[in-house]
Amino acid sequence: MKKISILGSTGSIGTQTVDVVRANRDKFEVVAISANSSVDLLLEQIKEFRPKYVAVYNENSAKKLKENIPTDIKIEVLSGMEGLKTISSLDEIDILLTAVVGMIGLVPTLCAIQKGITIALANKETLVTAGQLVMKEAKKYNVDILPVDSEHSAIFQALNGESHKTIEKIILTASGGPFRGKVKKDLLKITKNEALKHPNWSMGRKISIDSSTLMNKGLEVIEAKWLFDVDYKDVDVVVHPQSIIHSMVQFNDSSIIAQLGCPDMRLPIQYALTYPDRILNDFERLDFSKMSTFTFEKPDLETFPCLKLAYDCLNQGGTYCAALNSANEILVNEFLEDKIGFYDIPYYIEKTLEAHNSISEPTLEDILEIDRWSREFVKKSIK
Repeated sequence: MKKISILGSTGSIGTQTVDVVRANRDKFEVVAISANSSVDLLLEQIKEFRPKYVAVYNENSAKKLKENIPTDIKIEVLSGMEGLKTISSLDEIDILLTAVVGMIGLVPTLCAIQKGITIALANKETLVTAGQLVMKEAKKYNVDILPVDSEHSAIFQALNGESHKTIEKIILTASGGPFRGKVKKDLLKITKNEALKHPNWSMGRKISIDSSTLMNKGLEVIEAKWLFDVDYKDVDVVVHPQSIIHSMVQFNDSSIIAQLGCPDMRLPIQYALTYPDRILNDFERLDFSKMSTFTFEKPDLETFPCLKLAYDCLNQGGTYCAALNSANEILVNEFLEDKIGFYDIPYYIEKTLEAHNSISEPTLEDILEIDRWSREFVKKSIK
């Protein structure tokens, strides 16, 4: 039985992870869970799974949770970043599933790596902001980083048993988001509610907005570069609106291996938790007799400039990706609060990158400082 800690158990990926665990109670024990402030859902999960630890990032929410836990449940309630670090590096856990959204996942993930704990990675910002550092630490401590994103899980599966030297190209598929086929003039006045309507996937608000701008795909390109140790020029993006082919690998003999499946995040979550084994489940199966067409398109970089910005940051190297990520986090939040427009997101990201002084070999402290600077720069710029 694998003992797991779930960083972000109340979000979209976190709750689907809980679904996987619920269906396989003989295979997993939940030792620890965490959330930012979702006390009510955390309380339900505590009652159901009886973890030994819970961490709540928000201090006031942690106090509220502690007051409402039934007296017959023995659990240690932690808070703040120290709480997240603690439940990520417990001696008794086998695997940490990082399902938080944003830069907040970086430090706890590094703590887990330094304790030799396997990482099931759904927090793409960890590698976007500090890919070089994180992969170096993973190699040093001989830690497996198992991808949970559907695209990276697909690549991971396609590479199973293959030599890294034979990789010619990684092909990330993208649904195109809710605005596929639109041009810039169509999107000048779109609202957050329109941007949140993803055609194929059920995701959190931040990731849904990133999907609408294609920034999510840009972040995935950066993540793929570090996860699979390839040149960014060898990571392509193709729009596949049916979201059945989750990604592909092209090899030096011209063969392409793809991973297919219904759009269901529980599948890559389950695979990361059970790796190297596969286990039976009741997920929907593909019926090819009911499928008429698979289509593919080039991404429109003029209408969706965020994807190009991600490639540009990889080209420039250093800490540009960290600055890009932090600026995007702030701007997406501002858009969700109706304070800026859709195209203000790439506009202010570009302004941030123009003002950024990159560091070629950053330490963790450098990355955290760039994160702070980037956020402050954006906030001042949009006032």
